[in-house]
Amino acid sequence: MATMTNNDNFRYEPVERFGASMTSPRPWNQTALAGVELLNGRVAMLGFLAAIAGELVTGEGIVGQLALALRWVLG
Repeated sequence: MATMTNNDNFRYEPVERFGASMTSPRPWNQTALAGVELLNGRVAMLGFLAAIAGELVTGEGIVGQLALALRWVLG
């Protein structure tokens, strides 16, 4: 059975009372949001790379690839 350890990689902001974050000057947990945005950027880069690879393989642009995929799925 795995044991829980204290991990300093997670930095939590203090808990606010219900609804207070909507009116505070900092409504978002910026430490957590930075990691999420980094991940989103990397996934977007992989998506563009996949679109370029698909264009090299099929000879079609992104819209053409979507049309090919729809024709394949819809039969």
